[in-house]
Amino acid sequence: MWYLCVFYHRLLDYRKPEFESLADLFGAFEDKRRPGNRVLQWRLPQHHHPDSPFYFVDLPSEDVAKNVANRSILVKGIYELWGEGGSYEELEEAVKSYPDERKLPYLGSESTFKITVDSFGKVMSLLEQNERIRGLSYISFKGRVNLKNPDHNFWLMETDDIATNNGLPPVAQRRIFFGREVGGADRKLLPTYQLKSRNYLGPTAMDAEMAFLMANQAQAAPGKLVYDPFVGTGSILVSAAHFGAMTMGADIDIRVVRDGRGPDRNVWSNFKQYGLPMPIALLRADNNLPPWRPGLKEVFDAIICDPPYGVRAGGRKSGGRKLLKGVIGPYTVPDDKRADHIPSTAPYSLAECVHDLLDLAARMLVIGGRLVFFYPVSREEDLCEDHFPEHPCFELVATSEQILSSRYSRVLLTMVKTSSYTEELALAAWMKHLEFKANHSKWLEEGKNLHSSVFSPADVHHSGDSKLSKESKRKYRGKYV
Repeated sequence: MWYLCVFYHRLLDYRKPEFESLADLFGAFEDKRRPGNRVLQWRLPQHHHPDSPFYFVDLPSEDVAKNVANRSILVKGIYELWGEGGSYEELEEAVKSYPDERKLPYLGSESTFKITVDSFGKVMSLLEQNERIRGLSYISFKGRVNLKNPDHNFWLMETDDIATNNGLPPVAQRRIFFGREVGGADRKLLPTYQLKSRNYLGPTAMDAEMAFLMANQAQAAPGKLVYDPFVGTGSILVSAAHFGAMTMGADIDIRVVRDGRGPDRNVWSNFKQYGLPMPIALLRADNNLPPWRPGLKEVFDAIICDPPYGVRAGGRKSGGRKLLKGVIGPYTVPDDKRADHIPSTAPYSLAECVHDLLDLAARMLVIGGRLVFFYPVSREEDLCEDHFPEHPCFELVATSEQILSSRYSRVLLTMVKTSSYTEELALAAWMKHLEFKANHSKWLEEGKNLHSSVFSPADVHHSGDSKLSKESKRKYRGKYV
């Protein structure tokens, strides 16, 4: 059945990937009538721009629609559309022609209801909203009005036309929608989990909204085990725990995972602050030298992380420069110094870090498990899958871009494990890594240059004839927030 989906007008590249991940989680693709179909059908309303928050989506049941809407971060609401039109006369005709057997169960005298008037691209006064509600008198509502806790919510939504230059995606003609709300997002959890009220923070703590989006992409749910190999202060795991998942994390800095800023300000206290289940374990571990015993495979249901790529923090691995160069040999820490010993580390290039991450995920994820992580890309070239790391055990199912500067952006990659890990596939992955590293060595290996490119104006580094001087695609208010 086709439903009207209304998104919040922000993080536009993240909207459909989050929606489709949740639809998969709640069984949208288990319909036997759709064998092998793992992609939802989307359709734009008439005269709407692709960046519009209004979309029609085909879902197998109302239960799926309700579950997706109630959990999503970027879905404002999903509605059973009773009618639409370019004018209120067209809307009335459409609503009257909608089948009575679909309308009558929600219009009875035993139920309560509420009508909300909303608009996109303009503001309507309370007087205008009341006039539009009175104009719906042709709908035979028999129940009582309940504004606080109604049995059924109905929405009248109106879009502005292109005549008003308000910085939003253009709509060539006004469109009006009326429908019954099936479900809507609970945005109240974002103020609850906002970073400024977080007990323990670090320079790389993930924004609450983005952390919840990553958890949704990874399909975090009760009974699943989620791992973050770059856990830091635990922001991503907090969002996964909110959705009921068991969590586990690791970080190379023992001061972060063990000490924090004291007994009441550490990673554990962040979970305690929100009343969430504590992580199963927090490890001091190196992504380059994973601590897992040989032969251990397929433990985690999802791996979610923000690898260090040299913008807010550079990657580190165990060893130290002298040890890695062979100037000194391996050493043993005396027993009396182990409690306070901080192992030496060396720079960890992004290419090596991502290869190790993919190898870890290929070994430790279950079949069908998801790897969700951020990856930086250059905006000087057209974005395509050739810019992203590959592994023969994984299928790339979603990419969502967030711009960091005029030269670089970061892309949230969502990969699904489709094959079991074997030594043959590991060798094939290493060959892909060498090819990928060679093709992208100019900017993959230069973390400090990536940092300066993100935080420096483009006109300082480029002449007038550079690719960046070309007219960029139109940006709308809220698109890259």
